[in-house]
Amino acid sequence: MNMIYNSTHYCVVEFQDATGQFGGFEIMDKAMRREMYLGGALAAHFRQDVEELIARETPAEEVDAFLARFDGLMHHPLTMH
Repeated sequence: MNMIYNSTHYCVVEFQDATGQFGGFEIMDKAMRREMYLGGALAAHFRQDVEELIARETPAEEVDAFLARFDGLMHHPLTMH
């Protein structure tokens, strides 16, 4: 587990699978207190988008706007583990 982004509004954690390879992402909306997990092909596409954001040194406001596109898919309540 590796936190790759943390702002006032969102937090993104990258997970590895059992072999230590890339597994997926958990995206959390702090204001809505909701989260979602992306795995498989969606996670691979998300990872590519994130790499482009990092390469461009995108400001946090723009990263938050990018993550806001997933708000409608976040149905799981955010809970502490």
